[in-house]
Parts: sequence; C-alpha cells; structure tokens
Amino acid sequence: MGRSSTGCEGNSGMHWRNNAFLLTFFAKEKSKSRGRRANTRKNSPNKGIIELKGISLAIKVMNKNIQYILQKEAQAIQEIPATNRYEEAIELIYQQVHVKRGKVVTSGIGKAGQVAQNLASTLSSTGTPAVYLHPSEAQHGDLGLVHKEDVFILISNSGKTRELLELCVLSHNLHGKQARIVISGNSESPLAKQGDVVLETGAPEEVCPMDLTPTTSITCMHVIGHVLTVLMINKIGFTKEGFLKRHHGGYLGSILKTMDLS
Repeated sequence: MGRSSTGCEGNSGMHWRNNAFLLTFFAKEKSKSRGRRANTRKNSPNKGIIELKGISLAIKVMNKNIQYILQKEAQAIQEIPATNRYEEAIELIYQQVHVKRGKVVTSGIGKAGQVAQNLASTLSSTGTPAVYLHPSEAQHGDLGLVHKEDVFILISNSGKTRELLELCVLSHNLHGKQARIVISGNSESPLAKQGDVVLETGAPEEVCPMDLTPTTSITCMHVIGHVLTVLMINKIGFTKEGFLKRHHGGYLGSILKTMDLS
C-alpha cells in the first residue's frame, strides 16, 4: 500500500513535470513563430505601400470630418434668423450710447461670457463704448459701473443662466428699468422675457459629437456680435481715422499709420 501510494506520487510528479516542459516548449515555439512573421512583414517589399495606404486612408477620414464640421458651422450661420429685430437693436444701442451718452454693458458666463468680452472689445474699438461685466462680480460691487443710460447685451444659449437673471433684478433695483438686448437660442426663456429685443441664434445642434460642448452655438453668438458691430459702424459712420485713434498698436495700427487718411 505504501509502494502504491509512493508510486502514485511519483507518477503524478513526473506527469506535472512533463506538462510544464510541454507548456514551456510550445510557448517558445509560439514566440519564434511570431518573430518569423514580424520579420517577414518587416522585410516585405510591400510594407511601405501598406503603410502609405493606411496613412492616406487616415488623412481622407480626417479631411471628411473637417469638411463635415465646417459645413455644419456654416449651415448654422446661414440659419440664424435675420429679422427686423436687428434694426431695433441697433436703434436701441444708438439712442442709449450715442444720444444719451451711456454705454453698452455686455454680460455672460462661461463660454458665452467670452463672447460677451469679445463683443465689448470690438464695439469699443469701433466707436461704440462698451464694457464687459461678469455677472458674479456684479454681486460683489462691480454693478456700480452700470449707469441708468446704459444698454445691456446679455448672452446665454439656454436663456436660463441664473447669474444673468439675478443681474437683471439687481440692475433694476439700482436704476429701475434699463434697456436690454438678449442673444439666446431660446426666445421663450426667462432671460428672453427680460429683453427689449431678443436676437435668436437659431438654436443650432452642437457640432460636438456629444451635442454637449458649446461649439456651434458659440459660433452663432460671435456672428450675431459681428453683425451688431458692423451695423453700428455703418450707423455712426465710423472711419479709419477713428479706428487709428483707438488702435495705435499692433499690426493694424502700424498699417493705418502708413496710410494717407486725409
């Protein structure tokens, strides 16, 4: 009985060692086989052609994606509602700024806030005084820069931005009813109802694949700001001389300084 037991243990140990040897052998052979295939591919005269075809295909796919993005953005711009509200907005800005001597106060938060900052800067450099007011900072004293004659341009895609709605209340508490222009993708929103004039973006679908990241909507906001700027330039008869007086530096300033503006 003892021999049988010992014999079983011996056979079992030998069986285990044989299996281990076979596993190691097959693993080495598999590795050698992979190496031979890799060397074959490496030395293949078609390797360069295959790689070039792969790169070419990747470039084509990328170019199609780029074209799609550009087409979607361009389409969204074309679909911005062009209504007589722009005329109303321009007249409101003209009366408040160039007749009553107030200024434009732009406001927004997040990426819409960056659009508001750009709009204030562009208007200022083209003869229509404007400042950007951060809606949160307005609650900590910056509201004091607002005068009764000013006109707000409030920018929000949803039209539900809490900070902008609060800004409307705070400015009303300070000066009573003030002129407001709202740029939004939602003409029925709470913010839109606070505006004297509402300029709609057309609520475009974001080109972002998740339809979440503000992309196309921001493009439309920027374009609406450009429309307002150009219409104001025409309205007040702004000239190159006026631009040079406000824009001395940079490339544009250097060009204007060499031009005959008489």
